[in-house]
Formats: sequence, C-alpha cells, structure tokens
Amino acid sequence: MSLQRLPVIVGFGGINSAGRSSGHHAYCRMADGALPEARQERTLASLAALMGREYTPGDALGARELREHTLIRRIESSHFDPDWISWNQRFPTQSNGQPVTFHLRRKDLPAVIPEDWKVQDVSVTEVRVEIMGQQDFLLPTHRVAEVQAAGQLPSGFEPGKLYPSRSHPRGLQMSVFAASDALQSLGIPWERVMETVPVDQVSVYAGSAMGQLDNAGAGGMVKARYLGQKVTSKYCPFSFAEMPADFINAYVLGNLGTTGATLGACASFLYNLRHGIDDIRSGRARVAFIGGAEAPITPEIMEGYSAMGALASDQKLRGLDGIADDQAPNYRRACRPFSDNCGFTIAESAQMVVLFDDALAMELGASVYGAATDVFVNADGFKKSIAGPGVGNYITMAKAVAAARAIVGERGIREGGLVQAHGTGTPQNRVTESHILSETARAFGIDAWPVAALKAYIGHSLGAASGDQLVSTLGIWEHGVIPGIASIDHLADDVYTDHLAYCMEHREIDTDAARYAVINSKGFGGNNASATVLSPVTTRAMLQARYSKSQWQQWEAANESVCAARQQYDDDMIAGRGEVIYRFDHGVLGDADVSLSADSVQVAGKTVSLAMASPWADMQVAD
Repeated sequence: MSLQRLPVIVGFGGINSAGRSSGHHAYCRMADGALPEARQERTLASLAALMGREYTPGDALGARELREHTLIRRIESSHFDPDWISWNQRFPTQSNGQPVTFHLRRKDLPAVIPEDWKVQDVSVTEVRVEIMGQQDFLLPTHRVAEVQAAGQLPSGFEPGKLYPSRSHPRGLQMSVFAASDALQSLGIPWERVMETVPVDQVSVYAGSAMGQLDNAGAGGMVKARYLGQKVTSKYCPFSFAEMPADFINAYVLGNLGTTGATLGACASFLYNLRHGIDDIRSGRARVAFIGGAEAPITPEIMEGYSAMGALASDQKLRGLDGIADDQAPNYRRACRPFSDNCGFTIAESAQMVVLFDDALAMELGASVYGAATDVFVNADGFKKSIAGPGVGNYITMAKAVAAARAIVGERGIREGGLVQAHGTGTPQNRVTESHILSETARAFGIDAWPVAALKAYIGHSLGAASGDQLVSTLGIWEHGVIPGIASIDHLADDVYTDHLAYCMEHREIDTDAARYAVINSKGFGGNNASATVLSPVTTRAMLQARYSKSQWQQWEAANESVCAARQQYDDDMIAGRGEVIYRFDHGVLGDADVSLSADSVQVAGKTVSLAMASPWADMQVAD
C-alpha cells in the first residue's frame, strides 16, 4: 500500500471584522483580555496599521477606539447609511379628467413614447408632456434599515486602496488582500516554491457563495438600467462566484494548475477545502490554496435575508432585551449563539489557507500549523423548507469525529478535542446544532466537549464563514485560549447540553494536549460539511513518525529562516511598510511560450508531464 500524502497547513491569511488573519491577529482580537499584555498590544498595533490610525502602546483611549471600530457593530457610512437607504417608491397618478402636465428636457424623453403621452415642443431643448388616465412613476425616497448590525471590516480599512483595484467589487478586493496575506505568511518566496513544484501541481479553490453583488458587480448590472444608468463591460465578468479564484490565479500567483470553486451556501469554504485535501492526498497537487470571500453588507442583500426572517433586526433585539422602541439595541450583542436569540448577523470576510503535502513542507522548512485531513459533505434528503435544517449534519459530524478517532485514537478524541460550531445565532440553529453536537459526543463517549461559536464576535460571513472558523482554530492552538461566547450570559432552555461544554467565557486549554478540531458548517439548501483538522502537536508527531531524525533536524534548521521571514512580514505590516501582491500584466504567457510533444508540455521552460498510466489496467482494450 502506497503512503498517502498529508495535507499540512503551512500558511493562512485574510481579513474580517476582527482584523488581519496572519500572525493570528484576528484571533487575538477575539481572545482580547485573556492573552498577555504584550500580545494584545501587538494586535492593537496591527489594527491601527490597517485602520490608518496612530497608536502608542498603553494609550487607553486609542485602544478603546480601535476596539470599538472592530467586530460586530452598527453599520458605518463606508457601507451605507442605515438611516437613509435610497429606494424608489411606486407613485401612481390619475388625471381625473384633466391631463397630468409637466415640462421635460427633450434629451430626457424615453426612446419609446407611451401611447397616452402627448408631447408638445416648448423650445429647442424643452418639451411639454400631457398624460391622460393613469401613469405609474417611481418616486426617489429613503427608508430606515430594519437591520443595522453587521460584522464589518475594521473602520478605515479599504482593501481597494492598497493596490490598483480598477473598480473591482469589494469581495475581489478582499480576495486579493487575503491571498497576498496568506502567500507572504508562508515565509517562503513563491518563486522558491515554484522551483520545486511542477506548474500543474498547484490547486486554487476559492469562491463566493453569493457572487459579487455590490454596485461594482452583479448589483450594478441588474440595477443600472432601472436607475437610468449604463451597464459597463465590467459588471458581468466581475460577478461570477468563482472570480476570487480567478483573481488569485491571474494577479497573485500566476497559477497554471487546477482551479475552480464549489458552492455550498454557508459551507462553501469547506467544500473547497475538500477539493484541496483530495488533490494533495491523491498526488494531483503538492500545493493547494483554499479560500472564500464574501462582501454581503449591502442594503439589497440584507433586505433579502431580512425578508426571510433570518437576520437579527433592531426591533427583535429590543424585544429580547426588553427596551423601548426609541432606544438603540446593543449591536455588539446582535449575534447570540445558543442563547435566546432572534437571527444571525451578516458579515464580510475573506480567508485563505495554504496546504502543502508533507514532503514539500519538510523539504522547504515550512511552518506547521496543523493538518486538514478530511471534509465530509452530506445533504439533508427530502425537505419541507429549502432553508430548514435536516439530518445530513448528523452524518458529517459523525464521520469527522470517526476520522479523527482513526488517527488520534479513542483517548485522543475524548480528551484533546474541540468543536467549532456553526453557531449562527438563530433559534433553529441553537436547537438543531446543539442536538447534533450532543448526540455525536454521546455516541463517541466524549464528555464535556468544548464548543466554540465565533460568530458571536465576527458575524456570519456566509461562504467564507468556515474559513473564519478554521483560522481561528489555528490561533487557539497557538495561544491556548478558546474565545468565549461573549455576547451571551445564559444558554437557552431548548439548547441541548449533555456531553458538551459551551465556552461562554474565555477558556484556557493545554496546547500540548490538543489533538484535533471539528469545523462544522451548515448551509441553506441542506449543504452540510464538517472538517477534521489535526493540531500542530498531532501533525508534528505524525511527521516525526514518517521521517527520520536527521530529516527532522534538517526541517528544523530550514524552518528558522522561514520563521524569521514570517516575523519580518508581520513587523512590516504593523509598521505600515507591507505591500499587497498584485501583478497586473505581469509575466503574461502566449503561444510562443508553449511547446508540445507526445510526452510533455513545455511552458516557459517548465515541464508538464504527459506520462499517464491507465487506472483501469484490468479493463484495457487491445490496441
């Protein structure tokens, strides 16, 4: 039996409402108050650099400002004014025997004049219009948003200003930043990786569950004519859901390997992680970039989810807390997983994780943050409601724990585990997911299984949400603190608690005893996914079992320079010297760069082998 390659997590990056992911800064913002002061100060300095603010260590007022303008909070004007959302109200008119009359510039006349319009010249540039009967107009007006909380990127951080963004939708701007952050977090020059890895053995799987729906993408495309504007040539191509992967390939990595995006609503990141794991385990790829980006904080998207009753509205939050209609709700506590709650809080995020196969990680001295070994996906079967929960998540969770048990053993899953709950903050989720987790823990003999629910801090970023969960898990294993569910003070009466230990407060763990985590995600339509992720301690033990002592020592020596480069990148970002990698019109290849033979494809001097053996040798057809 040939040995399977182990997908090792060697880098990660991104941005969400807690800050920059690399260096564990976003995680540290959530674990704020439970970490050493020096670590907290470094994260505050990182936030200040992102937000374009001056900050001096020990500045209590400055620290408060940084904290107040991160995580879930009231929607800020950089997105839209929640008290003044523009819309067009239908405005029917009736002439009542007398014509409705108005003057209009000749150039503003519609191309097709309605039959019941009578148009008379007033001047060379002006006409008089008379309308008999009924005519519908759209009256520009405004309204107050029913939902005013969101998990927004830190105030002042604009990813499009860090590179020539050329009217890119916000989700693609965030994708470029996340990919650049992850790439530089490797501490290994990308050119060094590509000298080692064939060009067709790099995979990129990244997408957006909703696509690019702001005004620079599909949102602009579908609204333009309605608003009397022109449709540009960029709206349509920028709208595609797999465009984050396309941007990473074309402008960050220059990738010639496998690419794409699989969509599974809120489980999309894990769907893509599954592809990367499969590519590495099968040998199809030696490197996999896995990502998700979502920028859904727009009035239209939020109104869509609000119409479903899915979001925590201001009125519902007031009802939970028993406050008057004229009082502002506590937006910081808008998302309340596993407590009395009223809906989820929408958020924006872009996350990217880099996987190497174990041999490549050892050879290049890559840092080891853990290993992603399995993602299990199961649908719900027949459903009464497309948005309602079903039974598929029982299967994915059981498989994920069983996969962990096969590696770390019975004792390992009982004593060294962690579950990152989907934890959306909806009444249905708190009941159904808590029952799934409780039953899974019971079945495997797990008692007091630690349950984290990070959406309490950063909100629900839809297709990127499990990316938020994964990179935060890496921070937990690095710093030994599970961020508490800070937005709640009790568990709801209908939440299942048997065999579970909900982390309602920051909880310290022994990182040396950590063995695995299960990342759980549930999506609309019955898209359930659960991932098995191994801790750094488990991963290193597995590597030491596969490689000799001398090989391990060589890795340790090579890793010293990698760690130094990684630290330098973090220092540069905090000092404001960091740069986003964006390579537009750089190294573009053409026909002259490609040479074909029956045995290989030569691309810019690099070889893609065509030596392939049939996997169905026993069914070989005679020549």
